[in-house]
Amino acid sequence: MGNLISDKMTHDNYKILLVDDEPDILEFLGYNLKKEGYEVFTASSGNEAIETALAELPHLVLMDVMMPGKDGVETCEEMRTHSQLDNCVIAFLTARAEDYSQIAGFEAGADDYINKPIKPKVLQTRIKALLKRYDKSSRGKDTVKTKAGTGANTDLIIDKERFVVIKKGEELTLPKKEFKLLALLMSRPEKVFGREEIFNLVWGDDIVVGDRTIDVHIRKLREKIGDKHIKTLKGVGYKFVEG
Repeated sequence: MGNLISDKMTHDNYKILLVDDEPDILEFLGYNLKKEGYEVFTASSGNEAIETALAELPHLVLMDVMMPGKDGVETCEEMRTHSQLDNCVIAFLTARAEDYSQIAGFEAGADDYINKPIKPKVLQTRIKALLKRYDKSSRGKDTVKTKAGTGANTDLIIDKERFVVIKKGEELTLPKKEFKLLALLMSRPEKVFGREEIFNLVWGDDIVVGDRTIDVHIRKLREKIGDKHIKTLKGVGYKFVEG
């Protein structure tokens, strides 16, 4: 089980899980976050991180990519299969700055990708912004079911209460950001959502994400629900098409 680096709670305290195989990094980050009043847990491996996350249900997970055994991307993917962690914000904090590494992180279900080195005050700002997104995502559940198409063409249903997509009777569980993106597009069929609008409504305008983030998520959605529902308007944005 992961270690707790905090001996007191405050009324507005958040739980943060730090995952890294370098003890010095865990100690340094844990010390600085504890000073800010966070309840901090640590894990030094992917399996330990999953076990701790399921036991403690953190609001935020900050995780390195490169770890022995189960790496950060694999750990993130597994965390996203657990419904208990649906609202948990996951961010990578890593020295891996390559585009392909960032894409893999977002495809695994991460909410943000932060490059090391980063100054403690800057990291604190990013963490506060990430926790604002947790508050938004956990503020009540939408129980409306939205259907794509009518009659015989009703082949796609999004159930926001159960957080599942039903495609021709088969339930699909999507990573949180893919689900939110699809829910947004399906909320206004035929409306073209611009890239900036999508960033603001799905990722939050207080977080900077890579330029290719939306493209990656759209591609993954098309792989799962089919190409016909999501159309690209080059240089403008995306829209959902019924039928």
